[in-house]
Amino acid sequence: MSGDLEDTTQLRLDWGKAAAVGQSVEPVIAVVLQDHTTRDVLFVGYTDRAGFDETTRTGDVVLFSTSRQERWHKGATSGDTLRLVEARVNCEQNSLLYLVSRTTGRACHAHDVDGRTRPGCYYRRLDGDALEFLTQ
Repeated sequence: MSGDLEDTTQLRLDWGKAAAVGQSVEPVIAVVLQDHTTRDVLFVGYTDRAGFDETTRTGDVVLFSTSRQERWHKGATSGDTLRLVEARVNCEQNSLLYLVSRTTGRACHAHDVDGRTRPGCYYRRLDGDALEFLTQ
């Protein structure tokens, strides 16, 4: 993953992501991950059927990386695991909302200026045609 993309104030939206997701080796659906206490949206991921089944069976969030084309247990390398508190399904049954508990208080793979992983992935605000880092 490019640290340049995570650390820039230039707006560079990935307009091709949905097309890439559609070409995934596994059928996937979108999952919005939200802190069950603060209601902060942490990030949007994807899960395949096996990841969904494992998440609902064990309570540990398991997703499918559409960029690496593999299932991943959130926090397996970072330690920033997410525990499922509640799962919701949207009206068309084509996306999920996971209300989660952050075991470390952090959820993003990107790091802040102190080198710690960020609490969530929405840490920049749109300011005109540029991005501004939020203070925490």
